[in-house]
Amino acid sequence: MTILIDADGCPVVDITVKMAAKLRINCVILCDASHVFEKPGVKTITVSTGSDSVDFALVNMVQAGDVVVTQDYGLAAMCLARRAVPLSQNGMVYTNDNIDALLHERHISKKIRMSGGRLKGPSKRTAEQDATFTRVLKAILTE
Repeated sequence: MTILIDADGCPVVDITVKMAAKLRINCVILCDASHVFEKPGVKTITVSTGSDSVDFALVNMVQAGDVVVTQDYGLAAMCLARRAVPLSQNGMVYTNDNIDALLHERHISKKIRMSGGRLKGPSKRTAEQDATFTRVLKAILTE
């Protein structure tokens, strides 16, 4: 098992890296050239800046049983197809039961934005979200 982190805009990189080290699980950070991650004991792969470049690099690496930390529903869907365990930064495990509804929600939101509509952005991250993510990640890694 490897933990793969879609690190572009990911607020739980440090939590994930710390948990991986504690449990002695291989961890890889993937980011594009506009981000810099240097974490001791963790491999970082930097890909060219471009639309979905990190997503495609990650999907080409992921193996069945790997854990993928991402906030991207499209990437989560591709990882599910490869029998990985995708996990959101808020501790939601993406599954075959919830991914279609999430992708549909993303599609509707994009249509609203493209027609000139505005949507409320995410709220400020809370300590409770970090705690939930940590609890769920630990459960996945130790089961």
